[in-house]
Amino acid sequence: MEYVYAALLLHAAGKEITEENIKAVLEAAGVSPDEARIKALVAALEGVNIDEVIEKAAMPVAAPVAVAAAPAAEAPAEAAAEEEEEEEEEASEEEALAGLGALFG
Repeated sequence: MEYVYAALLLHAAGKEITEENIKAVLEAAGVSPDEARIKALVAALEGVNIDEVIEKAAMPVAAPVAVAAAPAAEAPAEAAAEEEEEEEEEASEEEALAGLGALFG
């Protein structure tokens, strides 16, 4: 993952994504670079428009956030329903205890 981060950092800084630059970033971060991984990453990124990929990747993120917000809005109603159920259970328990008290009177 740190290899991809190094490439993104270089891209954000406006630097060319080369094996030497990725290696320098990794070494500066204290990571021991793997030459094979660096070569594979540079080859995979050849001809890729990183800005376009980031833009496409960011689009679906908004949908799950909206979906996640919907259950949060329902939470107060659910909490109220749970409280009512708990109150009913407590009332049932009190009635049961009262019944037992009558037995042993």
